[in-house]
Amino acid sequence: MSTKYQNHALMLIDVQKGFLESDYWGNNNNPNLEKNIGHLLKTYRDLKIEIIHIQHLSTEEKSPLRPGQKGVEFIHGLEPQLGERIFQKSVNSAFIGTSLENYLKSKKISSLTLAGFTSDHCVSTTARMASNYGFEVLIINDATSTFDRIGIDGAIYPAELIHKISMASLNKEFARVLTCNELEI
Repeated sequence: MSTKYQNHALMLIDVQKGFLESDYWGNNNNPNLEKNIGHLLKTYRDLKIEIIHIQHLSTEEKSPLRPGQKGVEFIHGLEPQLGERIFQKSVNSAFIGTSLENYLKSKKISSLTLAGFTSDHCVSTTARMASNYGFEVLIINDATSTFDRIGIDGAIYPAELIHKISMASLNKEFARVLTCNELEI
């Protein structure tokens, strides 16, 4: 690995089959998510840059991400390879209840590129915490995704709007939000 990338890692958040269950989650804003994450994985693997996979293990009874179900598995073609670390969590942040922060510090990683599910929950929470812990954070806009949400007023807010607002809330405050094509790696 080039010394240019020795302090950098790609972190894929909750790239699991359970998020492909549209009957459970509803409308997804990013039909190109899998292709774009595949592109990121290939690029980072070719450059031999650290890759970290975050896996959500839901404690909610009806969640497709609950242990013992196929939804917990990583999406086909985007699974971890030998040597890539997996951290399992049961809350929105990849840092809560895991040894992720200690691992990153032990590897002297100071910069993270985030992608995965969902823009407004686990990606956002992990990005905010990573930034607060002092990591430089990049979020790949077209390699993250979310779903329609029901507001407290009962209105349905479209996934694309939720995604855009989430990225706008994070950009230049907790992270730099880029597209796959804008990422210079």
